[in-house]
Amino acid sequence: MTQTISAPTAVPAPARSTTRTLLAVATVAGPLFLGAGLIQGLTRDGFDFTRNALSQLSLGDLGWIQITAFMLTGVLVIAGGVGMRQALRDTPGGTWAPRLVGVFGASFLLAGAFTADPAAGFPAGTPEDHVASVSAHGTVHMLSGMVGYLALCAAFLVLARHFAARNRRGWAVASRIVPVGVLVGFAASAANVLAFTAGAGLGLLWLTVVVARLMTTAPPAQR
Repeated sequence: MTQTISAPTAVPAPARSTTRTLLAVATVAGPLFLGAGLIQGLTRDGFDFTRNALSQLSLGDLGWIQITAFMLTGVLVIAGGVGMRQALRDTPGGTWAPRLVGVFGASFLLAGAFTADPAAGFPAGTPEDHVASVSAHGTVHMLSGMVGYLALCAAFLVLARHFAARNRRGWAVASRIVPVGVLVGFAASAANVLAFTAGAGLGLLWLTVVVARLMTTAPPAQR
C-alpha cells in the first residue's frame, strides 16, 4: 500500500507570522535555562556541577533567579508547542508532538513552583551527604521533571516520524537517537549527577534545533 502525504495547508500570512514568532521565542528556552544554570553554577558558593543538579539553584537567597528561569523556560516551551501545532498541522506527528512539548513546558512551571531539596553541600552549609528522605515539594519537583522529559523524548520520536515522512532521514535518525542519550543520562544520574545534567541539556538543545528547523518549513501563506 502506498502512503500519500498531503501538502501542508496554506494559511493566511498573519497566522504564518504568528507561527514563526511562537517558534522563534521557543528557540530561546533551552539556551536561557542552560545559560542561567551555567552562570549561577560557576558563581554561587557551594555549588558543584559534579554533585549538584541545576534544580538546586532554586534554593537559597538567590534561588529566585533559577525559579524565574524555570518559569520563563516553561512559558517559552509552551509557546513553541502552540507554534508547532500550526507548523505541523495536517502532517504526520502534527497532533501529538505539540501536545507532548506542551507537557514538557508545563513540567518546568511545576518544577519552578515546587523546588528541589537541599543536598550535597548546597546551599552552602547543607551537609555533604545526600538527604535521607525527600520532602513533598521535592517529590513533586522530581516527578514533574521525570514526566516532562519522558514527554519530550516521546515528542522527539513522534517528530522522527514527521521527518521520515518528508525524507529528512538525518533529522529522523537524530530524533530517535537523542531520546536514548537523554534516558542514558538520567539512568546514570545515581552515579554521576553531571550525566543527568548532560542528558537534560541534550534534550533542551535538540528541542531548540528542531524548533529552529520547523521555522524554515512553516506552512505557506495564502496569496
